[in-house]
Amino acid sequence: MKTMFDKTEQFPDKKLLLIILALLAFGWIMSSSASVGHFGDFSKTIKQGGFILVGISIGFFVLKLPLHLFKKYADYAFVLTLILLAIVLLPDPIGRTVNGSRRWINLVYFGFQPSEMMKLVMILFMAKFLVTQEKEVASSWIGLVKAAIIVGLAGLLIMLETDLGATVIITATALIMLFLAGSYIKQLFIIGSGLLTLVGVYVYFDPVRLYRLMSFWTNDLWGENGVLQTRQALIGIARGDWTGVGLGAGIQKYSRLPEPHTDMIFAITGEELGIMGMLFILFAFVYALNRGFNIAAQALTDGRKYSYYVAYGICTWFALQISVNIAMNIGLFPIKGYTLPLISYGGSSMIFSIIALALLLRIDMENKTNYKKRKHYV
Repeated sequence: MKTMFDKTEQFPDKKLLLIILALLAFGWIMSSSASVGHFGDFSKTIKQGGFILVGISIGFFVLKLPLHLFKKYADYAFVLTLILLAIVLLPDPIGRTVNGSRRWINLVYFGFQPSEMMKLVMILFMAKFLVTQEKEVASSWIGLVKAAIIVGLAGLLIMLETDLGATVIITATALIMLFLAGSYIKQLFIIGSGLLTLVGVYVYFDPVRLYRLMSFWTNDLWGENGVLQTRQALIGIARGDWTGVGLGAGIQKYSRLPEPHTDMIFAITGEELGIMGMLFILFAFVYALNRGFNIAAQALTDGRKYSYYVAYGICTWFALQISVNIAMNIGLFPIKGYTLPLISYGGSSMIFSIIALALLLRIDMENKTNYKKRKHYV
């Protein structure tokens, strides 16, 4: 009989858990260094520590829950998240605008960002959709059209908040999951092109976003019209060289580099801890993602497709967001509002990243149970 709590008699992947905790500690130290320099106090440090503790507490709870519960309630979670995305659009003081973007629900002491919740909920919901609609997805346009409507509905609400970055990550993750389910590349290409065209039209008719995009590719970075954030990020990384100028000793975070504690934390790491600090982040994530994809593959070997889709979706989401964040910090990609998971300051991003990784650890625990019990998992 299925119960709410389920003991697998297994311990989470120790190496993966250690890497996650190491990245959390490293991120808290680096975001603290950046925020103290930028704001002149420890308020962000304390809040980030609180976000991490909340995330770990919820993550510990998630480890006790069998994945079939997430599959069962994925529909409700998706509808709830859509409602929260709509609430964001309500006027102040319910909705909250920061730097021209309306992405938060005002909870007085904490700005809740539903688009971060949607990154995880979309994976849980899409995994259930792929399991239940497997034949339609793999053999006809009907399944793909249904999937496009699901992704498009979430994307529309997020685009109304002017959160282009989250829209792209969620859409790309969903398309990759559809590919894993057996959708034909030609059909996926048509669906993906249609969604990207809509994004392109949105950017074209938004003068600010169009200017940001075009200025990155057309202007001389070191000229008068070069992108300030990219230029300052590269200057900071160059100052750091191999070993950095020392933890807390960076100068870019004070006023030269906007958003040093969130989007540009990788550049701050490069300045203060050098290439060695950046390589630590890079290799830690590569190691964690490699173990994550192996966990997904094991679930597929056992025939537990829901677990497979969820694990693969989480790893894909992290791989995309980490890659884009690092690329924009080193000047390979236009600046966009992408946090570096587990490292950047941010409550919603931190909490849902930890929950997602707890789900990954839970899938690993279910992978390692005895066959008699494992065959009842999803």
